[in-house]
Amino acid sequence: MIVASADGIGDALMEFLNAAIPEDRIYEWEVLLDNWVFLAMSGFLLFELVRLALRKALSRNLIGDTVTNFVTLIAFIGIAYVMLGAFYVGTYYFFYEYFRVMTIPITPWSIALCVVLADLAYYFEHRFTHRVGIGWATHTVHHSSPYFNISVAYRFGPLDGFFPLFFHVPLVLAGFNPILVLFSEVVVQVYQTPLHTETIGKLPRPVEAVMNTPSHHRVHHGSNPCYIDKNYGGIFIVWDRLFGTFAEEREPVVYGITTPLNTVNPFVVFFHGFARLGRQMWSARGVGAKLGHLVRPPG
Repeated sequence: MIVASADGIGDALMEFLNAAIPEDRIYEWEVLLDNWVFLAMSGFLLFELVRLALRKALSRNLIGDTVTNFVTLIAFIGIAYVMLGAFYVGTYYFFYEYFRVMTIPITPWSIALCVVLADLAYYFEHRFTHRVGIGWATHTVHHSSPYFNISVAYRFGPLDGFFPLFFHVPLVLAGFNPILVLFSEVVVQVYQTPLHTETIGKLPRPVEAVMNTPSHHRVHHGSNPCYIDKNYGGIFIVWDRLFGTFAEEREPVVYGITTPLNTVNPFVVFFHGFARLGRQMWSARGVGAKLGHLVRPPG
């Protein structure tokens, strides 16, 4: 009877893992996840600000920086959803329709697999935006805040919604439904939102060994020489351990970029990376040197 019961549980589990899930359900989950996380993180941000106020560490500049972060979010949404949205989704469906090598049904197991692979794709995309000039021109906006709180998670650059396309198209070509790929991208992004905090210290060692945590992400936002270009992971920190880009939080983190902006003007913050890249290309001698600034690492 025990064997029969175990077989029944196994059959039920396999039936659950292989149960088909409609596209519109995945889209509903994506919208709900995005909205509920935003509301929850807004509440957590309020907690952070009150905590700073009680410690008499809430400055006018920090408040201005927080407001600037949400202004960049609005600008990012305008570009990513209004200007790039149709192109982004249309590209996914074009490759899925004509070039996919197989059709992977939307089931619980394929959702889990797609999220893991999307996280791996994010690692390489994130590394690209740090190590290639045109990528850093937009991603530097996210790193330019000298503070570290939940609002920094919503600090975006002009083309932050453009580069992920190229790194996630392989998932569509492999046969994952475009809606599932988009959902997985959202899961990877929203997971990182609560990582932008100093309120939470280090988590238990097994968690720190596998998952990205606030401690690991503080390192990623550090301008300390030992922290620069470290901890690119989204959900899992194991990618950084595998590819040699991991650093543990040991010394106090100095947030921001190596050349501070010293402004909370949202227009300056949003476009400073491309303004700097334009000046570098303008002053470079020769076409090769000018184009080199687009593809070489910043600095």
